[in-house]
Amino acid sequence: MEFRLEEGMPVLRATPGTLRALLQDLPDPWVHANEGPQTWSPFEVVGHLVMAEQQNWRPRLQSLWHGEGTFPPFDRFAHLGAHQGRSLDELLDEFRRQRAESLELLEALKLTPQDLSRTGKHPEFGAVTLGQLLATWVTHDLSHLVQVSRTLARQYRAAVGPWQAYLSVLQGP
Repeated sequence: MEFRLEEGMPVLRATPGTLRALLQDLPDPWVHANEGPQTWSPFEVVGHLVMAEQQNWRPRLQSLWHGEGTFPPFDRFAHLGAHQGRSLDELLDEFRRQRAESLELLEALKLTPQDLSRTGKHPEFGAVTLGQLLATWVTHDLSHLVQVSRTLARQYRAAVGPWQAYLSVLQGP
């Protein structure tokens, strides 16, 4: 499927509210649970999304728009430990604010289909287009929504007993 901004925008708009609806009233053990070593809890995922808005998506979008060449680097793991002492509600509010700023920027650029072919240089992948960046942003959101849902579901892996065989979200590592 070819990327179309008007089709991707609804996902970008919906992600903050979707996460809030899924996580808002859950007790801390659910919010801070993960799937094992080197995995993220829902709390950490929201922290990552906050930092990605600030340090990844908007700077790279602006870099591509202005033809500045190589993207600024982004540490995908910088959020780990960065939000100590904050509540999930605070992070969800911050993500909503940051995403609103990103959407304002996207709308202000009035991107055309031709703009999606603008190129920049990713520090690892080399030449990439604005369309690829935007498609990745949408897919990144969906990937983390799946991750959060899977992490929550797996907290009941043992509790579901024999039904585990029918619940694909519980399969795999």
